[in-house]
Amino acid sequence: MGKYQDSLRDKRVVITGGASGIGLATAIRFANEEAMVTIIDHNKDSLEKILNEYSIIQHGIVADVSCHESVRDAFREIDRLAGGVDILVANAGISVRSKFIDITPEQWNKVMGVNLNGIFFTGQEAAKRMLNQGQGVILITASTNGLVGHPYYADYNASKAGVNLLARTMALELAPTIRVNTVCPGYVLTPMQLAEYSPEALEEVNETIPLKRHAQPEEVAGLFAFLASSEAKYITGQHIPIDGGELA
Repeated sequence: MGKYQDSLRDKRVVITGGASGIGLATAIRFANEEAMVTIIDHNKDSLEKILNEYSIIQHGIVADVSCHESVRDAFREIDRLAGGVDILVANAGISVRSKFIDITPEQWNKVMGVNLNGIFFTGQEAAKRMLNQGQGVILITASTNGLVGHPYYADYNASKAGVNLLARTMALELAPTIRVNTVCPGYVLTPMQLAEYSPEALEEVNETIPLKRHAQPEEVAGLFAFLASSEAKYITGQHIPIDGGELA
């Protein structure tokens, strides 16, 4: 049973990067709120697996958010399947742990392509539809890495800082019709995080966090559900950390 069903029931929700991690947890949360959920992911096998496992997620579309044509075609398919979009959770993202001096132009462009261009492409497609229908919410997964510096993630940090300012500008231009906010997780136990950190490294990180643990993806999903609901109808243009007190 969802907490915000009265305002999220039957809403057409699109979630990028929805086949794993925060995106999957968010898709499940919105589906439990009785929203109509479409997930977009670049990994066809993972997408099909999730759709087979979770019948409450209505639709899945394979697309590359870093490619404008792929995003355009995906939203045309969303129009066909769902009749439009009320809530976008632009979540797809990648990170590569590298020293600044070792980042190649190819790596830089790939990270920027998914993390920043992907937000621009999906946000613009969603906003066009929301403006036409007179309402909508755009929520974006940023990061505490977009608020303060972290070593070994210069490209990721720069992309997430760009996302935060892009979202604030969107919020100004699209108000009062569309609300736009970013969620800035700290350390979250996602497949991406587990791939980059050993168990020992995870424990070292936990000691630096006031709450002494990583977030669960479901906790971030809960914040997305709140921000999309009518409970948050006066919140726009914000980047909201969910970091266990790390920034404090």
